[in-house]
Amino acid sequence: MATNYMQDGKVIQWTNGGSAVSSGDVVVIGGLIGVALVDIANGGTGSVQVDGVFNLPKVDAAVIAQGESLVYDVSASKFDDSAATPATGDVSGASAVAFEAKGATTDATIAVRLTGVAGTVA
Repeated sequence: MATNYMQDGKVIQWTNGGSAVSSGDVVVIGGLIGVALVDIANGGTGSVQVDGVFNLPKVDAAVIAQGESLVYDVSASKFDDSAATPATGDVSGASAVAFEAKGATTDATIAVRLTGVAGTVA
């Protein structure tokens, strides 16, 4: 292994500059979308996984195809389909992909594949 190898890059340490975050909450770090692996208080530092599949909140009315690139709506704290128009702060692009298809239902969650690739922040 290379002498300069550090880690696989799926988990990063993040210092929270806002309100408290609970384990399992979505965290936006620049253009990256991750999931907090631990509770992280305001001013605290904790682990956030930016690569993997998680069951995460979905916009009820969204119709999402498997493999579709998703928009993370920061104001709703939910994932929306690619037809959604991103508002200020929303993240779109390659950072999150639907791991399953979901129709416009009252299903509150969807399996999301976080790619570890930075998306575009509106």
